[in-house]
Amino acid sequence: MIQSINDFNRVFFIGIAGTGMSAIAQYLQGIGKEVGGSDRYFHPDEPNDTKTKLEAEGIHCFLQDGSGIEAGIDLVVVSTAVEETVPEVIKTRSLNIPIIKRSELLAIIAQSKKTIAVGGTSGKSTTSAMLFDILQYAGMRPSIISGAGLVSIIREGKIGNAKVGTGDWLVIEADESDGSIVQYHPEIGLLLNVDKDHKEIDVLMDIFKTFQQNSQQFVVNQSHPLAASLSTDLNNDFCHHQHCEAGFIATNFAQQGLQISFNVNNTPFHLQVVGRHNMENALAAATVAALTGVDLSTSAEALQHYEGIYRRHQVWGQKNGVWLIDDYAHNPAKCAASIEACQPIAPKLIAWFQPHGYGPTRFLRADFVTEIARVLRPNDEIWMSEIFYAGGTATKDISANDLINDLQALGKNAYFTEHRSDLVSDIRSHITENCCLLLMGARDPSLEHFAEEVWNAL
Repeated sequence: MIQSINDFNRVFFIGIAGTGMSAIAQYLQGIGKEVGGSDRYFHPDEPNDTKTKLEAEGIHCFLQDGSGIEAGIDLVVVSTAVEETVPEVIKTRSLNIPIIKRSELLAIIAQSKKTIAVGGTSGKSTTSAMLFDILQYAGMRPSIISGAGLVSIIREGKIGNAKVGTGDWLVIEADESDGSIVQYHPEIGLLLNVDKDHKEIDVLMDIFKTFQQNSQQFVVNQSHPLAASLSTDLNNDFCHHQHCEAGFIATNFAQQGLQISFNVNNTPFHLQVVGRHNMENALAAATVAALTGVDLSTSAEALQHYEGIYRRHQVWGQKNGVWLIDDYAHNPAKCAASIEACQPIAPKLIAWFQPHGYGPTRFLRADFVTEIARVLRPNDEIWMSEIFYAGGTATKDISANDLINDLQALGKNAYFTEHRSDLVSDIRSHITENCCLLLMGARDPSLEHFAEEVWNAL
């Protein structure tokens, strides 16, 4: 029975190329474990950037054909996407090797450190990255296990979603989508927001209530009513609305192009990012950092140098009068926030979105339409391509074009381009001398290359 980080040495990940899996794999390799893994995206004689970077860390990578599973492995880790019928799982069972889910292993790791768990339906990756940067700048040598690559770590030639520090603190993302957030018992739990995403609100509130009860100290966003309802101490909370009570309050927000500024308890902050939601993320990070002993002025200095995370409002640049920005936004609240963040950049915004999964798109259809319609300016446009299908037994009874028709019925400039390869040619006549093209989507691993294709075609 694996109950502690000391109960195993050799560990194997089935699906190691996934963001959540690769982060934990790198962390364990970094603390001296012997790590291996396989993935369905690994193919013979075919380059794979994730595989190359994992192997550079000393992690042994295999094709997903069972060849990596052998006696002597102490533990096999699977994600929720790995089914019992996968040959490697069958082989693992035949060798009586313990199997646990990724979230269970993360909970075991979290027990071994002073952990800050970042929760909420939006902003977890960015807030985790900002908090890590603050703690590192303050000399606290933190560790991080994240859902996205930090640009500062990517520049070291790594995937960027994990780093082992010698200090006491570990920053992790606590995922509500699979309910695994209830497994963590952190020193500090942070709740950013509660919006309908993978689950209904009442289900999410039950999950976050357990998260609150499991946290030694709990920090919530008083600007978000549902999150605020779970507050345990106003002095530990933050907000950015007028007439809000909290220990940490942001005021005087301003955005100039690709930069934002604001004050937290009269301490000025300046960041090279866009959007009010990033003020909120930075405010949350500074609040939690204060609970660890870092003063606001140090947090402000640290965040002046914040470089962002991969595919979170990643600015490709300006070309032929068009600013190109790539973002991971994928639920209604995130898409709306992403659009709003880019509007100050140019008088016209052309937003493109690729929904993922037929079930999630069906579940969130009305919310997508309401949120996107709410934020579009009269001159702005929303384009969508067909839903990304990752395989499985999904019922394909909805199209992205259904959402476009709903938006058109509300009088919005909404367009459907079934194949995203046609996007640049289709929007060319819509491009003005000064506009911003925002790409949004998640889960599809080829989206990172799509941004490059668009950039080259502009």
